[in-house]
Amino acid sequence: MSKHVLLIQGHPDGGERHLCHALEDAYAEGAMAAGHKVQRIDVAALDFPLLRSQREWQQDMLPPGLGRAQAALKWAEHIVLFFPLWLGDMPALLKGFLEQVARPGFAFAAEGGSPFADKRLAGRSARVVVTMGMPASVYRWYFRAHSVRSLERNILGFVGIAPVNETLIGNVGALDPKQAGTWLARLRRLGEGAE
Repeated sequence: MSKHVLLIQGHPDGGERHLCHALEDAYAEGAMAAGHKVQRIDVAALDFPLLRSQREWQQDMLPPGLGRAQAALKWAEHIVLFFPLWLGDMPALLKGFLEQVARPGFAFAAEGGSPFADKRLAGRSARVVVTMGMPASVYRWYFRAHSVRSLERNILGFVGIAPVNETLIGNVGALDPKQAGTWLARLRRLGEGAE
């Protein structure tokens, strides 16, 4: 069955192509070949300020360039986020983007006595694709994949997106063309299944 798939490219360097971009392209190729409908958001190409207060988050208007992003999130049935691990976490630009679009009234709302009970992005699944310089096993077992777990629990899960699967790609600085090709083929297969 065809799905609506939203790809969010979170690499903040929009001036050069990186492995994250090739992985996104491979996923998109697989998804479109299988008949899924695909939209893309390139966070580096967007112009928006970082939020600096709770009041801004709750009361200020959404920056004009992010209305399409919210519409794409509503349209999506499956969301895939791509980003490199920077200082052990997602890049600040991606975090700022998620803070802007996941606002009260859009991503969640009060219901009864709970201010966060109405998770308005429920019914969507996600995959998080993260590249890193360290071995993925070290990040997963020694560091307990803390930043990916935080993203899954405190952002995606908070607004109802579940289940969330992850693809962690380590040692990216040492990948040879054959290894990179293996990862691209894996992302194409994931795209075919909209997984």
